[in-house]
Amino acid sequence: MTPEVLTHTPTVGTKIVGASGVHYELFVRAFADSNNDGIGDLNGVTQKLDYLRDLGISAIWLMPINPSPTYHKYDITDFYGIDPDYGTLADFRRLIEEAHKRDIAVLMDLVIHHTSIKHHWFQEAAKGPDNPYRSFYKWMLPDEIKRRNLATRDITADSNERSPWHYVPGANTKNPATEKYYGMFWSGMPDLNFDHRPLREEIYKIVRYWLTEVGVDGFRLDAARHLYREAEEPKNHQFWEEFGQVVQAAKPGAYLVGEVWTRPSKVAPYFRGLQANFNFDLALELEEIIRRGNDENDVMAFLHETQLAYGEVNDQFIDALILSNHDQNRIGSLLKGDQNKLKVAANLLLTLPGNPYLYYGEEIGMLGMKPDEHIREPFIWNVGKNDPNRARWMPARYSTSRTVRPLAQQQTDPTSLFQHYKRLIAFRNGHPILTDNRSRLRLSGIRQKGIIAFGRQNAQGSVWIVQNLSKSPINVVLSAAEQAVDAVQFHTLPSTLLTKGTLALPAFGLAVLG
Repeated sequence: MTPEVLTHTPTVGTKIVGASGVHYELFVRAFADSNNDGIGDLNGVTQKLDYLRDLGISAIWLMPINPSPTYHKYDITDFYGIDPDYGTLADFRRLIEEAHKRDIAVLMDLVIHHTSIKHHWFQEAAKGPDNPYRSFYKWMLPDEIKRRNLATRDITADSNERSPWHYVPGANTKNPATEKYYGMFWSGMPDLNFDHRPLREEIYKIVRYWLTEVGVDGFRLDAARHLYREAEEPKNHQFWEEFGQVVQAAKPGAYLVGEVWTRPSKVAPYFRGLQANFNFDLALELEEIIRRGNDENDVMAFLHETQLAYGEVNDQFIDALILSNHDQNRIGSLLKGDQNKLKVAANLLLTLPGNPYLYYGEEIGMLGMKPDEHIREPFIWNVGKNDPNRARWMPARYSTSRTVRPLAQQQTDPTSLFQHYKRLIAFRNGHPILTDNRSRLRLSGIRQKGIIAFGRQNAQGSVWIVQNLSKSPINVVLSAAEQAVDAVQFHTLPSTLLTKGTLALPAFGLAVLG
């Protein structure tokens, strides 16, 4: 049965999560421990909601919280449960209730590309071809895989396994009639078969449950581009459009942000069903220009072309912006802990057009390099015995009290990275154009080495942002568009000065002109 077709626009008057404000990605296991068992938990997040509100956060994205046999929980065994490591369903309901009291939305990480091999669907499917759950997954005979050269053509993404085609543990591998299942990322995470309508309907039941019965405000959609292989990518677009219709019918205004990493023209069709998609290429570009101190690649031209591509599909698109996330080396390490450059990174993340996401700990300059465990180290609230909420599920290699100033110390230092984030977010949240995550890019005529400049505009008007990427002060010659403004609305350093046609900008300084 095909769901009722809806438009992209929810009911008039509905508050759209993601249309404004700043979001915060957190790994529950690493964020805050409420019961001293060493593992961060949902009650720990609830205890820290006042911190997040004080920082200026409008929504939190929780990495997976469903039951799972792994520490990261991206291989789910029960789509309706809460992992005991993190607490109970009652704890999660209380977290949502308390978050909503503070005007903070709650987004779940929805992992529907695959399940755990221990999920009861797969346990049933593995019993044989006649099992009703068999078609929930993708199966093929070894001879057919060989004939079509799929073992080498279908490349696994995250593991060192030779092929994404796997035998069920304990299967008779000598019998040519024994099928293999497809697991793109890892043998422990078999892919689901979205060509099978009963599977889709089960997914929609799960979605409705969390939205309407539990009260979450939306989902981050894991591996959204990989439900189908690249040769069948139009099927991805069709599924997510249908999925978006189901979500809006269940909860108008619910927010969907997709993990889709490819070139902008191929990301664009996903906006038919999803309000937002992460802009991974922009994150790479930002890290490079901040590290070099110069915009040699003309990032704004790239972003302009990106927005044009998105707008052709859905003029209400939201560009989800990041500096790093749970799958990437932390921006703190990529910029070698340089506080000036980390402040520049914050400036750009929070002034570029789109919906900015902070990865937990970025606001205090946390460090981390792969393997994945070490980009997911515990948040540093305080020092040693003064830090009872610090999760200690793993020994930190990069982010310790010696390498990263704990939050408690940064809160009392007006020059700290944390205070820089807090001040900038507060300004952004109160600005009618900057807080509008659907406001659009205006290209600037400024072309000076060490400077990146751009505009933002919406129905309220326009504003110009000028950032000095370099370690030296620069007198920026304004183009005609910027000369039309007459005030510095915000600056990060006090020696910023606007005179007729020229903006004196200190090293690493940012100015907002309007």
